[in-house]
Amino acid sequence: MIRGKKITVVLPAYNAASTLEQTYREIPFEIVDEVVLVDDNSTDETIKKAKELGIVHLVKHEVNRGYGGNQKSCYSKALGLGSDIIIMLHPDYQYTPKLIESMAYIIANDVYPVVFGSRILGKGALKGGMPMYKYIANRMLTLFQNIMMGQKLSEYHTGYRAFDKKIFEKINIEANSDDFIFDNQMIGQIFYAGFEIGELTCPTKYFDEASSINFKRSSIYGLGVLGVSIQYRLQKWGVWNFRIFRKK
Repeated sequence: MIRGKKITVVLPAYNAASTLEQTYREIPFEIVDEVVLVDDNSTDETIKKAKELGIVHLVKHEVNRGYGGNQKSCYSKALGLGSDIIIMLHPDYQYTPKLIESMAYIIANDVYPVVFGSRILGKGALKGGMPMYKYIANRMLTLFQNIMMGQKLSEYHTGYRAFDKKIFEKINIEANSDDFIFDNQMIGQIFYAGFEIGELTCPTKYFDEASSINFKRSSIYGLGVLGVSIQYRLQKWGVWNFRIFRKK
């Protein structure tokens, strides 16, 4: 533990059997107390591999609920275990588990209540193999969102995130989509609730086994991002009362 904080790593998994062990072995268990894996109805042997590794807290969706639905189960389970700090780590080994300790320390020492591992700070994204079209889209969407939300994040689209439990006491993640846009909606909720987000430079890897959405899904996600940003601005102006921003 860090200063008496219970730290839980959550793994939102879908067909992660080939990369799960490599990810799991690098988790710093000297500070991590629990690991939760939620399997979103994978078609491979993700659950079997998780049991072989000794992961105790397993949740299996009988139907595919989507990336956002997976995260809802992850956070619900982690909070049910009495976690103080929850860190989402993708089990596809795209993000290094070696930053978990740094992210947890920032939250435990009350520097920031939320910490993101950013692929854009430094040269991690392109160096790690991020497709150029995704990099350009990332930069354009991030600029738009920073303007609309009045923030200065380096990116809004990383999947490496750490949270103080108090975040979940103030925002309603169940109001969010079960699809990929869940991540962006959650950021809007965090900022609207008055919290700040810290960032760490994070190297990333793009390879065949790493999860990634195709161009069509990326385009749909991009439109969703624009929508969340506009909703946030309208909410701040008091023009509309969107469900995702309503108090829990």
